[in-house]
Amino acid sequence: MEQEPPLVREIHPELIDELVALLEAEGERELAICVRDVRLVGACGCGDDFCQSIRTAEHPQGQPYGPGHRCVPLLPSSGDLILDVVNGQIMYIEILGRPPLHRRGEPEQGPPEAGQQPALPA
Repeated sequence: MEQEPPLVREIHPELIDELVALLEAEGERELAICVRDVRLVGACGCGDDFCQSIRTAEHPQGQPYGPGHRCVPLLPSSGDLILDVVNGQIMYIEILGRPPLHRRGEPEQGPPEAGQQPALPA
């Protein structure tokens, strides 16, 4: 039996708190509720040093999301946070140009080496 991926809120609670506040500010109440229960399916994997994006649902890489997809850009105090949503389900959290995400319980460290992704499940 395969174990479910961890909840993002258990690993990056500050990120989820920020997303909830930003979504509520944008009038995206349903997404603000849903974001609390997204799972950390995997890292983006692009290797860009400015990207910490995470997959929150299974989807074939490089394939369009298709009908029901919408992009939800948010206005954080730094960098970019953009959600890919399909039929109300958050599929992907794009996290660009922001300070490194820290896992709950890990000491804070300096920025990752160029091209190095933060430690996220594959």
